[in-house]
Amino acid sequence: MTKMPATNEQQNIAKAFLAARAKKTPLTLYPGAMPETMGEAYAIQDAAIGFDGRMVGGWKVGRIPAELVGRYGDNRLAGPIFSDEIFDGGAGERPVMPVYTDGFAAAEAEVLLCLGDVGTRDYDIDSVRDCITDARTGIEIASSPYPAINRHGPAVTASDYGNNKGLILGPSIPDWRTADLIRMPVEFFIDDTPVGAATMETMLDGPFGSALFLIRTLRARGIAIHAGTWVSTGAITGIHEIRPGQRGDALFDGKIRVGCTITG
Repeated sequence: MTKMPATNEQQNIAKAFLAARAKKTPLTLYPGAMPETMGEAYAIQDAAIGFDGRMVGGWKVGRIPAELVGRYGDNRLAGPIFSDEIFDGGAGERPVMPVYTDGFAAAEAEVLLCLGDVGTRDYDIDSVRDCITDARTGIEIASSPYPAINRHGPAVTASDYGNNKGLILGPSIPDWRTADLIRMPVEFFIDDTPVGAATMETMLDGPFGSALFLIRTLRARGIAIHAGTWVSTGAITGIHEIRPGQRGDALFDGKIRVGCTITG
C-alpha cells in the first residue's frame, strides 16, 4: 500500500465526520464520494487525525470479509483509538462509554496488545511477540455518526476512524506469552444475556497476526509507532450492537471479566 495524500474532497469528508462527531449529530448520507480502495480510506482517516489534533493511544484492527480481500488487497483494516477514549476497567471498574445514539453503536470482546519499542526490524508471526509488553482482555466500542458505516465495505468503515469510539482495558492475561490464546473461550453478554461465544481460532492468524498487520500498515502510511501503543486485535465473539443504557460484559477463559455501561 502506497500512502496517498488527501484530496480536497477527502479532506472535506474528514471534516464532515469530525463535525458530526463533535456535534453528536447523525449523518444520514455519506458526506462525499465513498472511498473505493483502502488507500483512499486511509487518506481520509489520516486527514481526520490531523484535523482532530488529539493524541492517538492505540489502534483498532478489524477483519475484512474473505470475499472482499481480493478487491481491497488485504484481510484487515485499522483505525485510531484516541488516548482520551481509552479507559481502565482492569480492577473491576465499569467505565461509562458514550456512543452516537442515532448512529451505529456496538461492543466487541477483544484481546489488547501493548507494543513496546518496535524499532525498524522486520517481524513475522512469531518474532512480533518480542515487541509486545502486555496482553490484556478488553472491549472495543465501535460507534459512528453514520448509521450505515458497516454496510458499504471496509473502505467506508476505515474512513471514519475504523468505526471506533473507545477502548476498555481489562485485566492482563496471565502467562500470555506461553498461554494457548487461540483456544481461549470468550463470551459476550448484554445486560447479562449471552449474545456471542467463540475462540480466537476464527481470527485469521490470531491477535499476534493483527499486531503484525498493524506494524506493516502504519509503516506504509508513515505513522510512527510509539512505545505504549495499544492494539485492539479484532472482534472475537462478533460485533454486538448495543444501545445507551445497556451494559456490556466480556468473559475470557471463564474467569477474567471486563465490562462497561453505554451512554448516549
